[in-house]
Amino acid sequence: MARHGRLKRHSGWKTAAKITASVAAVTLVSGSAVAAYAAWDLAKTAQPTITLGNEDVLEGVPDVGAMEGGVNLLIIGSDSREGQGEAFGDPDEETAVLNDVTMLMHISEDHTNASVVSFPRDMLVDVPECTDPEDPAGDPLYEQDDVKINSVLSYGGMPCVVKTVEQLTGVTIPFAGIVQFMGVAGLSEAVGGVDVCVAEPIEDEYTGTFLEPGTHTLSGVAALQFLRTRHGVGDGSDLARISNQQVFLSSLARTLQSSGTLGDPVKLYSIAKAALANMQLSDSLMDPTRMISIAKALKDTDLNKIAFVQYPTAYVEGGGAVAPTDSAELVNVALQSDLPVGFDPAALESDFASAGDPAAVAAPPAEAPAEAPAEEVPAEEAPVDPAEPAPPAPTTEVLPSDVTGQTAAETRCSSGRTLDDQ
Repeated sequence: MARHGRLKRHSGWKTAAKITASVAAVTLVSGSAVAAYAAWDLAKTAQPTITLGNEDVLEGVPDVGAMEGGVNLLIIGSDSREGQGEAFGDPDEETAVLNDVTMLMHISEDHTNASVVSFPRDMLVDVPECTDPEDPAGDPLYEQDDVKINSVLSYGGMPCVVKTVEQLTGVTIPFAGIVQFMGVAGLSEAVGGVDVCVAEPIEDEYTGTFLEPGTHTLSGVAALQFLRTRHGVGDGSDLARISNQQVFLSSLARTLQSSGTLGDPVKLYSIAKAALANMQLSDSLMDPTRMISIAKALKDTDLNKIAFVQYPTAYVEGGGAVAPTDSAELVNVALQSDLPVGFDPAALESDFASAGDPAAVAAPPAEAPAEAPAEEVPAEEAPVDPAEPAPPAPTTEVLPSDVTGQTAAETRCSSGRTLDDQ
């Protein structure tokens, strides 16, 4: 039976103090009453934090740039209706707390690349022994085998989801956050909306999403429902929904880098308030220095080097669930080895992959540079020490064709699905 346990939380006063400290410098420098109000308002907005139990890996680490093997942050999308109003169902009737979205963001140690790995909600996983959120000092929750990953949040809370993904991928995850429905809506509004491309009509009565082919700027509830739609995209599966989410997230990444959002104090304040009001963060993410370091690490990362990866799975016998394929181990190795990843073009032929942008124009092939005549190469440019090895070229883990995804630089489109196809 699923358990809806209470998570171990830190004092709201302690959380407020940390947030206040994070904006104190702004207040002192500007001498502005507006900045002082922003500090107070953000502190008032924040929710209590959650202890993951693996914070010892951060001891002695001055900032995320010094973290061996890069930064790993788990983003959990909860379908809980608590505190979300009645727009998504009756919060008293629909009380499940499922992690319908589970994404691992990995930022490389040198900050030159990042990967965001999405785990299908119906993927079968083994759950390790976890602390019981209802009785942290008592007996731990027992291990489980072959359960759907989206049940783990209800079973053992955020720390148990983190431990499960750590066991699955073989990497340590010291940062995590849970976001609810209105958090996604608020974030999309804070950035001024997100442009998404639709290749074929999307018709989904379940989420009220009806979009014609073309480009749409989505914000608020419309953006959230676009991310939630499953029946209206691809083959109607959760795998198609992940591809749809990647279309949105890649566009969001482009928006953040191109519109000056990361340098706009007003937009940053709006983003911070939306996140704090609708997210529960791990203790480790409430350290202002670490939060700033993570933001700076992503600010200038080449969009071509930010990869959105769907964890490779296949349906089990009888359907109703999926299990990791052999290719999943290659994704794990890339994460463990801090390697950038590349996609096989054949992966785009999947039934649940997003579609190419019909408006995109292929760039002409680059001409090879002409070779300089041998006599024009100055002798002094020859290596001083031929025995000294050249620095190794960056290695990219090219994933097999059953691993779908895209980079943040690619404008791909949602493969819509009409009511007649459902």
